[in-house]
Amino acid sequence: MISPSDMANLQRSQYAHDMRNHFDILSLHKNDRLKHYGLHFSKYVGRLAREANEPKPIERTVVDAILVSLSAANTLHQDLSSEALVSRPTAKQIDPLRLLADATGRFADACEKIDHLEEFLAIARQANRDIMAWLINEAYERNFPVLEEIAKRRHELAARHFFIG
Repeated sequence: MISPSDMANLQRSQYAHDMRNHFDILSLHKNDRLKHYGLHFSKYVGRLAREANEPKPIERTVVDAILVSLSAANTLHQDLSSEALVSRPTAKQIDPLRLLADATGRFADACEKIDHLEEFLAIARQANRDIMAWLINEAYERNFPVLEEIAKRRHELAARHFFIG
């Protein structure tokens, strides 16, 4: 599992990564940034739902979603290292993916509330916490080295911007 100290480091290093590699997104208004992240989460739920019909490996999708959740947390001023990142029990769920779909839907609901000038912050933070908890749990259940995979993926993403020193 990821310790609170590891989570704090991941969140800080995600900010640095985003400043270097995703300044186009960081330049957006926070409301638009949150909507952007909500679209990413929806894309990842779709990838996971496609299972074997999805060409991208599940592990990559989980890592990509973790990176987006870290960016969303930074936008929300949400300290994930102080959150209890334990997935809710799945005993009542036939398909554990429904928990991620539920959290993603709540994140989208929060994004929609922005346009209506309704309270959204608590909903977005709780949904993002639940998304991260699901992702960490999924990585743990699949027994893949999530911290190493995150570092590797960030390196791949940074290489896209060869022109940045």
